[in-house]
Amino acid sequence: MAKSLIEELPRIVSEGRREAQQILERLSSGTQIGLQTNELVLPSKDVSGLFKGSSPQIPNAFNNAVGGGNWMNRLIYGDNLLAIQALLAGDASTGLPSLRGKVDLIYIDPPFDSKADYRTKINLPGTDIQQKPTVIEQFAYADTWEQGTISYLRMMYPRLVLMKELLSDRGSIYVHIDWHVGPYLKIILDDIFTKDMMLNEIIWCYSSMCKSKNNWNRKHDNIYVYTKTSNWTFNSNNVLESYAEGYEEKFKYKDDKGYYMIRGKGGHMSPIHSQGDLTPEHEKKYPEWTYRQYLQGGGLPKDWWEIPFINSQAKERINYATQKPEALLERIIKASSNEGDLVCDFFGGSGTTAAVAERLGRRWITCDIGKPASLVMRKRFIDQEVKPFLYQSIGDYQKEAFRNNKKLKHVGDLSQVVLGLYGALPFSPEQCNDRNFGYIKGGRTLVMVDSPNRLTTAATVKRAVEAKASLLGGGWEKVVVLGWNFAFDISQAISQYKDSNVEVLVIPPDLLDKLAKKGFKKLIDDRSVRFSSLQYLVVKPVTITRQPEGDEIDVELDNYVLLSPDNIPLDDKDKEKLQDVMQRDPLSLIEYWSIDPDYDGVTFRSTWQDYRENTDNDSDPLHCIYKTRLKVEHKPQRKVCVKAVDVFGFESQVVMDA
Repeated sequence: MAKSLIEELPRIVSEGRREAQQILERLSSGTQIGLQTNELVLPSKDVSGLFKGSSPQIPNAFNNAVGGGNWMNRLIYGDNLLAIQALLAGDASTGLPSLRGKVDLIYIDPPFDSKADYRTKINLPGTDIQQKPTVIEQFAYADTWEQGTISYLRMMYPRLVLMKELLSDRGSIYVHIDWHVGPYLKIILDDIFTKDMMLNEIIWCYSSMCKSKNNWNRKHDNIYVYTKTSNWTFNSNNVLESYAEGYEEKFKYKDDKGYYMIRGKGGHMSPIHSQGDLTPEHEKKYPEWTYRQYLQGGGLPKDWWEIPFINSQAKERINYATQKPEALLERIIKASSNEGDLVCDFFGGSGTTAAVAERLGRRWITCDIGKPASLVMRKRFIDQEVKPFLYQSIGDYQKEAFRNNKKLKHVGDLSQVVLGLYGALPFSPEQCNDRNFGYIKGGRTLVMVDSPNRLTTAATVKRAVEAKASLLGGGWEKVVVLGWNFAFDISQAISQYKDSNVEVLVIPPDLLDKLAKKGFKKLIDDRSVRFSSLQYLVVKPVTITRQPEGDEIDVELDNYVLLSPDNIPLDDKDKEKLQDVMQRDPLSLIEYWSIDPDYDGVTFRSTWQDYRENTDNDSDPLHCIYKTRLKVEHKPQRKVCVKAVDVFGFESQVVMDA
């Protein structure tokens, strides 16, 4: 008989401790995970020009940053377990030292083990006569786990241990959860931080549409607050609430300290006990049994917070299913950090923590494994016109994720899994000793799975085409290449071999995470793994006009190709809608694009951006603009790099000589 969850807890704790300890030992031995800077984002909402501030250099003097020096905030895309390891190790490429013991506040809003898959709506230009927006839904993230709550807690334990390592001695962690798994997660938090370091349990109450008719409506979340030591930061004066109506009227008297009321002290010997609203006569008669309570700026909030959920018309509302209100994070950040402190959120979601931290003068790092979340956050920060920040990912992400996978020990094992998820069969050892190849049963389609440890390049495509002509005597009608990460020359290779019946598809970047959550059989059964076509952007030739005060660069988008809607996780009706939009207005699929007018081949500096809903550039919320003119200083030669992100979070990049 299967063990109950409470019986499994000792094993979960033991395995989590061992995993965390192994990670810390690897870090101490010099094995480090690096952060790859994909973009230095220099927010510029206005179409009329580039970012107006000073552009930081990378690497620069970040080694003094933790003490308040030359700091840059960070949005990290990828598995937070790897991101935390990278922060503990330090980031030599940007000069960031180890952040062990340097983080002042952590807030996390992890999955709730809700057993649900979350979707997000995408509004595209309409295809009908009335030009109503075309609405499609895409998968955002899954909150289902292979062994249910057991798998969930196994995921959380080592992450919480490493977060504790990041916290400063005055640091606190706020863990936002609900009834699904809250009591079990509290046991784990008690084990990691000790029960004595639990500061409080906050109940966040909110109202929304009442749906339940046979149960009490669930209208609250739990937020567990733990501290690193007994010397934590708590600024009560920063979060005072207005007094209830009529309360201030009780403070009838005034001295040089302000308005006050006279109260009685407790105790069995007191002739007036704990009475309030006493008079100066009581004070004169019983000086040893009275005291003055002065009127403060407000009252300290109780540990249940009635903060409204974000309504559909709220200015701060963005298109993200589990977005939390800024008022909630504002209270937490004001209370448990000071200006200049470092605030982290490793389940970034819509980016509320970072957005509020920026507004309140804190430094921040946020992270999420979802492409839609990373895109939503990047747009939100630019719209807020935050200070320049780094958009980073885990260096060799798939390699590290594979190394941390407990079930797949060899690249060949992973290739076999990917083949199965694609619907292909592996060859027997007698047929082919290369485990990266397979075939579609009942057809003549060859399938090749590339390694997560390298880039898929033009040479990879050439090898696949050669295998199509020679493997097992050749005669294959088609070859499909499944890759993890791609070199810049891949689009040219696709164009070069387009007559060879070759297709290049992207393995979902979160596949290893999905395997850990759901397992191979579950992914097969629910058919939730989709292999998307490699998208690419086409930009018209860049033109430069010489002016006395500098150069004017004209950049115009020409086309965007999303080859295979069938491989995107959409319902059939939404696939049809997407196909219509692709044929009529392919550039409308671009959610965000940016320009580096002086690309150095190493760091993409996003000095100009446009994105959907950016009405500073135009009044159309469903389109980006497709053309812009940049005014830059004169240079005899330059490379212009254009990067685009589509509505599904897929990125494309084009580099041109100008």
